[in-house]
Amino acid sequence: MEESILNTGGDSELASKLKLQDLESQILDLKVKNEEMSREVAQLRRENNQLKRMPLFVAVVVDILGSGEVYLRQQGNNQEYITHVNDDLFKQLKPGTKVAVNNALSVVRIVGNIFDSRVRVMELEESPAVTFEHIGGLEKEIEEVREAVEYPLTKPHIYERVGVEPPKGILLFGPPGTGKTLIAKAVAHEARATFIRMSGSELVHKYIGEGAQLVRELFALAREKSPSIVFIDEIDAVGSTRTNDGTSGSAEVQRTLMQLLAEMDGFDTRGDVRIMAATNRVDMLDPALLRPGRFDRAIEIPLPDPAARKEILKIHSRKMHLEDVDLDRIVEMTENTTGAELQAVCREAGMMAVRKEATGVSQDDFEKAVRKVKAEVILDLRMYT
Repeated sequence: MEESILNTGGDSELASKLKLQDLESQILDLKVKNEEMSREVAQLRRENNQLKRMPLFVAVVVDILGSGEVYLRQQGNNQEYITHVNDDLFKQLKPGTKVAVNNALSVVRIVGNIFDSRVRVMELEESPAVTFEHIGGLEKEIEEVREAVEYPLTKPHIYERVGVEPPKGILLFGPPGTGKTLIAKAVAHEARATFIRMSGSELVHKYIGEGAQLVRELFALAREKSPSIVFIDEIDAVGSTRTNDGTSGSAEVQRTLMQLLAEMDGFDTRGDVRIMAATNRVDMLDPALLRPGRFDRAIEIPLPDPAARKEILKIHSRKMHLEDVDLDRIVEMTENTTGAELQAVCREAGMMAVRKEATGVSQDDFEKAVRKVKAEVILDLRMYT
């Protein structure tokens, strides 16, 4: 009888403990759910407060006036106005600073420089790996480029000592494939400068003012990343001679060109930003681009002569295993070819050796490669004429 009472009491105690553990587990689950709901409520409150806030507009400080007043130009609609700024913000402002303004046209805070994503991708994160050793011939042209672009960045004291102003901008022109872009990359490598490359066609846009805005942001990025080199490839796309055909597209290209001219005029010849451009059609460029003070030096990059062709062939075949290859014979066969075509000859010769699983590249491989590349060039010319 006593044992039965004890067993009953033990079962009751065990049941109470299990029930207690179950309640504690439920409490823990409710606490977790409560924390999750608290976080969700906080997030919804933040979103609600954000929706209740008045929208802010971005404006640029044009000039600093007296008595705490600033002259602003609102981005997007280009409206201009003068407003008063508190003393703390006024001390931090300078022409060109981007600020956020509310509907009452009051400056709320300073906005950091925000560049268009299309401008950001033009900047190379690292200095180009191309050096002058990768360029065959063109010794005179390379030296002129270095005098105008590299030395003002690396040896500015020489110009100050002599008292001469270096050229403000440099234009490379010549047939396609002669090495204009290669020279620009090599200069950026030697000068250890930020290389910002863009194509002139990237500045041609549909909407009014968009191309000019990209030009402004491009040069602002160049100043921020100085020392830097701005290289505009195919500049004839935006810098061709202005006409009065009356179309909106032509007018927009002319606005972009005028903004480019204004930016070039605003640079100091001894600054840490150098300007280079390249084109295959120098005859199409607007005379305003070519006048002294903008592109002061125009350098023609010609087709390589026999000595330069041999040097280019050596550069592109130096890692190849050659088997009794007479480069002088290849030079004779490649008259009136560009550096890019000579590189293609070396590549095709190597591919022919790979195709027959040879141990090296032979003279026959090179001669077949020359004939193939020349046939492709002739085919391309026929297609576009």
